[in-house]
Amino acid sequence: MKDKTIDYVLRATWQAVSRMYNEEASKYGATMATGFVLLSIDKEKGTPSTALGPKMGMEATSLTRTLKSMEERGLIIRKKNPDDGRGVLIYLTAFGKEKRELSKNTVLKFNETIKNNISPEKLLHFMEVSETINDLIADKNIFLEK
Repeated sequence: MKDKTIDYVLRATWQAVSRMYNEEASKYGATMATGFVLLSIDKEKGTPSTALGPKMGMEATSLTRTLKSMEERGLIIRKKNPDDGRGVLIYLTAFGKEKRELSKNTVLKFNETIKNNISPEKLLHFMEVSETINDLIADKNIFLEK
């Protein structure tokens, strides 16, 4: 572990988590991205399609493809935004809300398992380190101009 870089550990861990979620989602004919979208849509008020990409850190083309697939499967519907005729709101269907619960329970199960196997102190340090890394990146403090 001492000769692995921080970015390597982050990437390898995220790939393992992603693979795990995709394996679980495939049991239900879905993907991790689908589950993530289901969890990102406000289940009562809907969510503007333009807000989903930034919220999820997803590229527009990938999001468009995912939303199209979800609409075809009856998980979501699109409606014009009454406050902005140019915009579209994404709503969950009854089937989408059902699958959202499944996604939510999957994420909660993952979190519960991690919390049962890692001390609260170590988790707190992990969260603090992750936040610091994100702040350094957001503030562009990694590759400073000289």
